[in-house]
Amino acid sequence: MSDSVWLTTVSHVIARVWSSAITPTPTPGRPVLLVCAGTALAIVLVTPIWRPARNAISLAHEGSHGLAALVTGRQLRGIQLHSDTSGVTLSRGRPTGFGMWLTAVAGYIGPSLIGLCAAGLLGRGYAMAVLWLLVVLLALLLLQIRNWYGLFLVLFSAAALVALAWFGAPDLRSAAAYVVTWFLLAGAVRPIVELQIRRARGETSQSDVDQLAQLTGVPGLVWVGMLLAATVGGLFLGTTWMLGAN
Repeated sequence: MSDSVWLTTVSHVIARVWSSAITPTPTPGRPVLLVCAGTALAIVLVTPIWRPARNAISLAHEGSHGLAALVTGRQLRGIQLHSDTSGVTLSRGRPTGFGMWLTAVAGYIGPSLIGLCAAGLLGRGYAMAVLWLLVVLLALLLLQIRNWYGLFLVLFSAAALVALAWFGAPDLRSAAAYVVTWFLLAGAVRPIVELQIRRARGETSQSDVDQLAQLTGVPGLVWVGMLLAATVGGLFLGTTWMLGAN
């Protein structure tokens, strides 16, 4: 393929993606939206389904750690994602201070914030923008992945979203955008509950919450309460935006 043909093809793809992202689509009816919300909630609440689906929350969690590290001037050294849905984000910088605090807190609220951005777009009819935005975020995350499972997970997720956005029927793409958004909002809540259960059992002492307690002097249980309030509030607000558009 010559350079001119390659550039023409790339330009066509970019133009099509941009056009679809900025073109509003009809909002599904209230019954469809309720089915989408119920589907996302079932994925979060039914444990056998939640276990593999939690990988998506881990992507958002670790990616948010990485973004917070970069924004606060820390040196991001890489991100690893594991098959048990755990992950590690490595950064270099001061071990205390605002940068470390924001990096630690970003993980658990990250999925909720991404979900709120998506809900805001959906409330204005930009379902395709949500799908392409998630692809862009995965592409940025890919640059920092440092293990094979993480590489597979990011590539698989991005490929699935691209295939849906490019080849999917309009109704399917719209419904999928709503399901993914509600999943991010609801899925941000459960890991915090699971974390506190593990903390109560003495099964973890080095979680993000425990690091925050060490950094700030605020008890870990208080941090759990604040994170839970923030994510539940995000779920409520995002739901209001999405249902309010109908």
